[in-house]
Amino acid sequence: MMGAGAAALPFYNEPALAQLSRVEAPPDAVLINANENPLGPCPEAREAAHNMIAHGGRYRYSEADRVQKLLAEQEGLKTNYVKIHPGSSGPLHQAVLAFTSPTRPFVTGDPGYEAGERAARFIGAEVIRVPLMKEKNYQHDVKAMAAASMNAGLIYICNPNNPTGTLTPKSDIEWLVANKPKGAIVMIDEAYTHISGAPFNSELVAADKDVVILRTFSKIYGMAGLRAGASFARPDLQDKVSGFSTTMMPITGMAAASASLESKNLVPERRKLIGNVRENTFEFLDKHKFSYVPSMSNCFMVDVKRPGREIITALQKEKVFIGRVWPSWPTHVRVTVGTQEEMDKFKAAFLKVMA
Repeated sequence: MMGAGAAALPFYNEPALAQLSRVEAPPDAVLINANENPLGPCPEAREAAHNMIAHGGRYRYSEADRVQKLLAEQEGLKTNYVKIHPGSSGPLHQAVLAFTSPTRPFVTGDPGYEAGERAARFIGAEVIRVPLMKEKNYQHDVKAMAAASMNAGLIYICNPNNPTGTLTPKSDIEWLVANKPKGAIVMIDEAYTHISGAPFNSELVAADKDVVILRTFSKIYGMAGLRAGASFARPDLQDKVSGFSTTMMPITGMAAASASLESKNLVPERRKLIGNVRENTFEFLDKHKFSYVPSMSNCFMVDVKRPGREIITALQKEKVFIGRVWPSWPTHVRVTVGTQEEMDKFKAAFLKVMA
């Protein structure tokens, strides 16, 4: 019933999708179900957000302006190519409104992050799911995506992909941008790219390509609840996306975002920490001969060889809460990479329920 209720919402957005992972968990439960970063904001971001509370009676538009300026400088973009958002789900849905329609399909990988396709279905746009390529470690099949519809409106690539955590090579993305149907927009969701260490694609925006890039502070920066994100695109595309909605930015989130961008060692340190815990977990899965998809992100898919919901329910009884199941992969479950202590508890519980 929960899934049906969420799907009925006007836009199957980030909060709605979170309802699929939302659980009534005891205080001592392990929560590795929603691709959150248990480390939270860095110390500098916490202090900045705390200090900003005293100014909560003001809109302080300059805080978002500061984030915009920092991102533009770091990405080598003109300032008006960067738009700040409270997270990245807003511009994702707005781009679906802007670029898809009943005659302009939404093209996505399968399995993939569902928010865009749910928004597309709501406005009557066709959704075309293109299976990930098993023979190439489940990267996006960009040639099949380009050929999926000559009238495609928006082609969506999350890289690394959610839920598989697998990477599509930069050369493939560049090929897609060069060979997509005329008039189609390629959206590159880089929510997890910091974690993987893969190259970004900002230069495609700087070159005025038909590209919209999404960024968020919810993942490596540990700010899922503080809400901060951005879109990169040339100004005419930004105008089309932002025309559907505009909102005030949360000043605590903006202050924390600026502090995070100015922290020089935050990204590499967290990338190493998350990677070490992820690889330790993979060593465990290898040792016990469990089948999983090698990931470069903070989540991965495990094939439990039975309906995935059964394992999810069994793990909850052990106070371990993991992610959801995708219809096209019914025996796989998504697991978020938590702290080492959390993953050690997951290992013990997983062995028990899989016995």
